[in-house]
Amino acid sequence: MQPKLKMRLGDLLVHEKVISSEQLQQALSSQKETGRKLGHTLVDLNMVTEDRLLSFLAQQLNVPLIDISQKQLSTHTVKLLPEVQARRFRALVLEDLGDKLLVGMGDPADLAALDAISNILPKPVTVAVVKEAQLLNAYDNVYRRTDDIVAFAKELGEETSDEGDFEFITGATGEQDTAVARLLQSIFEDAVQTKASDIHIEPDEGMLRIRQRVDGVLQENTIPERNIASALVLRLKLMSGLDISERRLPQDGRTQIKIKGHSIDVRVSTMPVQNGESVVMRLLDQSAGILTLEQTGMPNTMLHRFRKLLHRPHGMILVTGPTGSGKTTTLYGALSELNQASVKIITVEDPVEYRLPRINQVQTNKKIGLDFSNVLRTTLRQDPDIIMVGEMRDHETVEIGLRGALTGHLVLSTLHTNDAISSAIRLLDMGAPGYLAASSLRAIVAQRLVRRNCDNCQVDYEPNAEEQVWLSSLDSDMSNVRFKRGTGCQNCNHTGYRGRVGVFELLEMTESMMNALKNNDTTEFSQVARLSPGYAPLAKMALTYAKMGITSVDEVLKLIEMVAEDEVVEETEQTVEAEVKGDESEGLSLEVEPNG
Repeated sequence: MQPKLKMRLGDLLVHEKVISSEQLQQALSSQKETGRKLGHTLVDLNMVTEDRLLSFLAQQLNVPLIDISQKQLSTHTVKLLPEVQARRFRALVLEDLGDKLLVGMGDPADLAALDAISNILPKPVTVAVVKEAQLLNAYDNVYRRTDDIVAFAKELGEETSDEGDFEFITGATGEQDTAVARLLQSIFEDAVQTKASDIHIEPDEGMLRIRQRVDGVLQENTIPERNIASALVLRLKLMSGLDISERRLPQDGRTQIKIKGHSIDVRVSTMPVQNGESVVMRLLDQSAGILTLEQTGMPNTMLHRFRKLLHRPHGMILVTGPTGSGKTTTLYGALSELNQASVKIITVEDPVEYRLPRINQVQTNKKIGLDFSNVLRTTLRQDPDIIMVGEMRDHETVEIGLRGALTGHLVLSTLHTNDAISSAIRLLDMGAPGYLAASSLRAIVAQRLVRRNCDNCQVDYEPNAEEQVWLSSLDSDMSNVRFKRGTGCQNCNHTGYRGRVGVFELLEMTESMMNALKNNDTTEFSQVARLSPGYAPLAKMALTYAKMGITSVDEVLKLIEMVAEDEVVEETEQTVEAEVKGDESEGLSLEVEPNG
């Protein structure tokens, strides 16, 4: 039986004294301008909370109010209502009750939507009230494209029996061409829905693996039709302007696609592997815009210090961390803030990730000798105020960048190092003169990304004895701290995490640090830097986030382990380098003699 209100929603809310008559008239006037439903309008105008409104509706209609974020949904049951209709009517099939279907609706009083849903579904419908925000989150999780991907892959596999069917792709028309296009469309749509940063297409023995990196973790989908791998790779090569006849060498390319209103820049990398060619695609959502510095997760006090450094007229600021730690995002956020008509900004990148108006962006090309050092020399003659160098990769680039900072330019760049302190030491290891590094370097930001706890399913968490020891090594005062962790729900795809946030450390150069660099005294530099005011290591900031319930203890311990491993590797590299230099100074041969 369909639920019905005895009178119109607005009148009923006034009758039950949830809102006043004046508020109803104001909401109705606003509704005429916006065209939104009355319930949404009342919530937007802060006349009633969404929870209060939904509870009221559930009570009046005598239907349950369900939190779908905690509910295990069956993909088969959900898909009884096609995605187009589900999104249109703001509805979701929650459960098969045997003789009827339980359908969650954002507005169960919408009788037209309820009638349309009842005509589509194969069984009678009983209604529940759900939050619209939860519905929107659930759509991207439950209406995944995995079934479509498998179906299109099977269709494509039936149309080509030979993995090396070169003519199939290069000369494909009609149904054959459509099969490849639909498969790729589904792969990209699924990646955009899950907010994946990368897609991996990997041919394996007897199957094809399609993996997506979501919040830094790979999620796998396997397809038995391995013979379609070559078709996919060749089509992607055509899209990204690569040599489709070359299968023996790695290639890099780029293309742009439009998926569900998102303009996606796709960086394509191919590599020959044992079972064919592996393809990795980095997805950059251009329509999402550049993150602001506030959105990176940098704390307000640190953000204030960082902004002051950015507005200094000259000097070098380094952002460091491993691949995928968000360095480029931070730099682009800084450039967006500095981007004004009165300032000339030039970037040297490999590749250019996001297009920014007014900024002169140069992409390096080693094949024609357009490398970082060559472009950087020319850049300094272009009268820039600010220069961004994608990465400090060699001695020459480092020295030119430091001299540019010394001669009145603000230079921003990245470095692949463990933390802020080791970054300054790395400049010396790369051959930069100590006096030049001391005079030019202004600050170093080190960063990592940790996963956020899912807001919908997080619960209190008590660390075990071993975890308490690790955490106490960072902060001795652990009393009255209530940690959180996600248990896994529909909103977070049952991972317990949703999204990531940056963890930072900021090291500003002081006179004592400059003197240590001038004297090439790395030990003194490290000691002074660790005691400098305002400096806190990455793990300590991660622990602060865990105390606030933003991330979990597991993520903090993972970060501690990662930093510790990096330090061991770095110490080993320095020891080996010192031994090699010692052997060379004694005139010993480092060449391996042939056997016999």
